[in-house]
Amino acid sequence: MLHLQILPSSLLRYPTLSLLQRTWTGLRPFSSSPARSSEEDPYRVYISTSTDPWFNLAFEDWLYRKSPPSIPMLFMYRNRDCVVLGRNQNPWKEVNLPLLEANGVPFVRRRSGGGTVFHDLGNTNYSILIPKDMFERRPNAELVARALNTLGVDAKVNDRNDITLDGFKISGSAYKLNNRRAYHHGTMLISAQLAQLGSSLRSLREFATNKGTASVPSPVQNISTHHPHVNHESFVAAVVEEFTRVYGDGGKGSREVEEGKLWEEKEEVEREAAELKSWDWAYGQTPEFSVELKEEFSFGKINATITSKHGLITAASLSPSPSTSSSSSSCPLVAGLEELEASLVGQRFGSSSIGSEQGYLGEELEEVLRWLKEKM
Repeated sequence: MLHLQILPSSLLRYPTLSLLQRTWTGLRPFSSSPARSSEEDPYRVYISTSTDPWFNLAFEDWLYRKSPPSIPMLFMYRNRDCVVLGRNQNPWKEVNLPLLEANGVPFVRRRSGGGTVFHDLGNTNYSILIPKDMFERRPNAELVARALNTLGVDAKVNDRNDITLDGFKISGSAYKLNNRRAYHHGTMLISAQLAQLGSSLRSLREFATNKGTASVPSPVQNISTHHPHVNHESFVAAVVEEFTRVYGDGGKGSREVEEGKLWEEKEEVEREAAELKSWDWAYGQTPEFSVELKEEFSFGKINATITSKHGLITAASLSPSPSTSSSSSSCPLVAGLEELEASLVGQRFGSSSIGSEQGYLGEELEEVLRWLKEKM
């Protein structure tokens, strides 16, 4: 049985699109003429042909900041393999960074809040932009769920405003608001690599404190597990139809967004994408956190606490464990640890260059430094 919701009569003023309109043949390329940011009626539905996560998130942010705030808009896209973090999250806590690096998978910090998600071509992203005074968390999640209902998928919205199927989460959301505009964007798991999703979002670090926003894990499932006929194209078409039924399209239909093509705001979007790639944004946005480490060396046990804020080490404490023999906790070792502590402050947390300016520290301290670099 389909899970359908009856819309209020006020939302039924837009005609349903025909089946021909639900395909995306005939979409006009975004590059053919400049996008408009004035109050004249612009396109309301944008579909990206790019799979570059920095480009798609940069274009989404451009729509949020520059499009007329009074006009509802829909942007749909998908990204090649990457991990996307919320604005206030800690990548060292949320992500298995060594695994991502080994697999050549980048992480991207978005402008909105919310949790960490894995993107690949089996995951489709939707972004619904509306005037702030119309914003509520639930209605647009229900819009997307109704679109799935038209495809025979019994999707529901739970108390957390996640979209679920048979009790499993298939879509999570994040939000961003300013004084005039808001957007609700989310993921849709159609045929994603769930095994890679799980391993990528599993940090092995031990945290003492973390002021960042932690993700809330939920059991997930692909739509294609029970509905193999649903794919990226059919989902996009269904959401476009439901969005148009609720908000209208101004009679202009959908428009493709093409990366690398010329249009009026191309340079602005490219600057935004470059900022999203920068260390200052990707790592430097990280709130304060501390990690606690312990290791048994041939010369005794060392305890370490490293504190970082905005991606830089702000404090370090290195000390022999009380169980370490008196000969190993000699003044030269303690003094060397204090010197190493001081050298860490101000350096980028996790950088492979930590300690490179110190020169040779002695065999014991060199071993401690290698251990710290491996753990960070």
